[in-house]
Amino acid sequence: MKQFIVIGLGRFGFSVAKTLVQKGNEVLGIDISEDRVDKISGVVSHVVEADGSESEVLESLGVSNFDVAIVSIGNDIHSSIMCTLILKELGVPKVVAKAVNNMHGKILSKVGADMVVHPERDMGERVAQHLISTNMLDYIEFTPDHSIIEMLAPETMLGRTLQDINLRSRFNVNVMAIKRGESINLAPGGEDKILEGLFWL
Repeated sequence: MKQFIVIGLGRFGFSVAKTLVQKGNEVLGIDISEDRVDKISGVVSHVVEADGSESEVLESLGVSNFDVAIVSIGNDIHSSIMCTLILKELGVPKVVAKAVNNMHGKILSKVGADMVVHPERDMGERVAQHLISTNMLDYIEFTPDHSIIEMLAPETMLGRTLQDINLRSRFNVNVMAIKRGESINLAPGGEDKILEGLFWL
């Protein structure tokens, strides 16, 4: 079981905190809003009504004892940056920070965020990808040049082997796994065939 601290309990922070608790982790929630604190009080292990961008507050809560801190402060960019900086200075091993735009994300990285997330942008991209391709089931972008796509096999590939389709040479694509029902082949070879109803990633 890991210990997490979630600072900022709006929609994103609330969702992250709730999911972490459901997965069996201990979560301390912090928010300056009394309403948000009341709303999550029965969900997380501990919750505190306080300003998460103040060094004295974070130090008094012993944030350095937590494994991961998630900074999900809403549109107050200054507080988000200060909170991230203070958490790193206090020795939190991993800080994940939510950015509201690209410049905010760059600054968060500069002040020490180990991981920066862009929830609205990333969800928008995933929805667009789903709308573009009727075969696509899921899409995860790691970098602008590297993604994982889960999709139904197109009819043009049915009954053909991976070697015959030759995706790597034609499109610079690697097939990472093939799923048939509940069975998953995590190391498909050139002789494996694409069958009807097949999922591939």
